[in-house]
Amino acid sequence: MAIKDILPGKLGFGAAPLGNMFRDIPEPEARATVEAAWNDGIRYYDNAPFYGAGLAEIRMGAALADKPRDQYVISTKVGRVILDEVEDVSARDLGEKGDVFKYGRPNKIVNDYSADATLRSIEDSLKRLNTDHIDIAFVHDVAQDFYGDEWLDVFETARKGAFRALDKLRDEGVIKAWGLGVNRVEPIELLLELQEPRPDGFLLAGRYTLLDHDRALQRVMPMVSERGLGIVVGGPYSSGALVGGPNFEYAPVTAPMREKIARIKTIADRYGISMKAAGLQFALANPAVAAVIPGASQPGRIAEDRAALQETVPADFWRELRESGIVNSAAPLPA
Repeated sequence: MAIKDILPGKLGFGAAPLGNMFRDIPEPEARATVEAAWNDGIRYYDNAPFYGAGLAEIRMGAALADKPRDQYVISTKVGRVILDEVEDVSARDLGEKGDVFKYGRPNKIVNDYSADATLRSIEDSLKRLNTDHIDIAFVHDVAQDFYGDEWLDVFETARKGAFRALDKLRDEGVIKAWGLGVNRVEPIELLLELQEPRPDGFLLAGRYTLLDHDRALQRVMPMVSERGLGIVVGGPYSSGALVGGPNFEYAPVTAPMREKIARIKTIADRYGISMKAAGLQFALANPAVAAVIPGASQPGRIAEDRAALQETVPADFWRELRESGIVNSAAPLPA
């Protein structure tokens, strides 16, 4: 089943911050954030074992324990197995994500995209999430930002292992859908060019945002649209950079990027538009996009995201972004 046909709304909840992303989040704050999302009507929750070495899944499982399971959709990821033994968190090699989860659990993270590891990963996630089924499974980070020159070897391991295992689980009805959860467009292009297996959609983080969308526009968005699958846009605020945060792509914002953000903000301020509204509504204007999942670690952020989605943005604002070259001329704009 195509991912776009499974998701219950355009606004979902990205759980990476629940894994203590960038900071040590108190337990009550994490719980209150998920509660705020539920009370707002959000019914799609995305997670991953990688987020705090299982911490995000554990917190979400506890927060959703008393909610009717047939009323919400969960996606999580495979490709990493979390062990009971602990390791030196500062010594982990996390590619471009560096020490993003240094405040997470110290449990050892093993990268493994084999079929057996995929089945184990799902089994472990079911326990942490406190649920009897997962709706969507994404194969996590089979891309250059994690594996550098080795990424194609990792992709090939996943092709023979995780992809086929998930195809089988989907066909058996154990999961409803599967795809890739990545921060780069190339793995999606590569998978869509294969005759088999048959993915149902993708989670693409950071590559279809106001700040960075050119490459995704060229091939990925049209390919996904043609196949009727759907893309979930992760990181719509580019790791917070778009809305005044210090990080872009999990690293400090560079001077050229800061200048680009300032140009957008100048135009947004002139029209009285919030930067969150600009970010979310731009991503959702592309017909390939099924949902956006901004991350949140504070309850108040949920209301901000909902308000941004409902904000009225004049067409002239988008036109000016396009004419200034900030938005690609081929990018669909909100009506």
